[in-house]
Amino acid sequence: MAILTAAISPAVAIMTFIYLSKRIELEPLPLIIRMFIIGVIMVFPIMFIQYAFEAENIFHSPLVKSFFLAGLLEEFFKWFFLLFVAYRHSDFDHHYDGIIYGVAISLGFATIENIIYLFQNGIEIAILRAVFPVSSHALFGIVMGYYMGKAKFRTSRSSWCLFVGLWIPVAFHVMYDYIISVKEVTWMYWITPFMIILWVIGIRKIKIANQHHEKLLKL
Repeated sequence: MAILTAAISPAVAIMTFIYLSKRIELEPLPLIIRMFIIGVIMVFPIMFIQYAFEAENIFHSPLVKSFFLAGLLEEFFKWFFLLFVAYRHSDFDHHYDGIIYGVAISLGFATIENIIYLFQNGIEIAILRAVFPVSSHALFGIVMGYYMGKAKFRTSRSSWCLFVGLWIPVAFHVMYDYIISVKEVTWMYWITPFMIILWVIGIRKIKIANQHHEKLLKL
C-alpha cells in the first residue's frame, strides 16, 4: 500500500496543480480521466515493444536507443491519442485545455511506469522518481498540449503547431533519457539543470495559454 501511495501521489499532486492553474472555467473530469486511463493502457504495449527491441539488441548506440525506444515511441503514442481523442472533443474548447489533456495522458503513463519501477526497486527511490521521471513526463505533456491547443485555436499554420507539438517533446525526452542512461555517476549534475530548464519552459507555457483566455474575455 505504501508503494502504491508513493507511486501515485506525485501524479495526483502535479495533475491537481495543472488543473487548478486554469484561470477560466475548470474542465469537466470525464475526458481528463479518459486521457489518464489511455496513458495507463499505453504503457503495456510500449513496454512490450521496448523489451522486444532490447532483447534483440537492435540499437547499439545509447543516443539512437534513447531516440527510438524512449523519445519517439512514447511521445508519438501520447501525441496520437491526444490528437484523435481529446483534440476533436467538444470539451477541448480553450487553449489551456491542451495542457490539461496532455498532462493527463502523460501522467497516466508515468504513474504505471512508476508503480512498476517502485515494486521492482523499493520505495526508497520514490522521491527521486517523483522529482525526475514523473515530473519530466508531465512537462513533456505541458509542451505537447500547449502546441496542440495553439493548433486548434489559430487560423493559420495549425499543422505546423501539431508537428512542433510532437517533435519538441520527443527532443526533450531523448535528451532526458540520454542523460540518465549515459552519464552514470554524474547524471544528477546534468539532469538537475535540465529539469530546471524544463520547469521554466513549462510554467511559461502555462502562463501564455492562460493569457489566451484573458484575451478572449476582453473581446
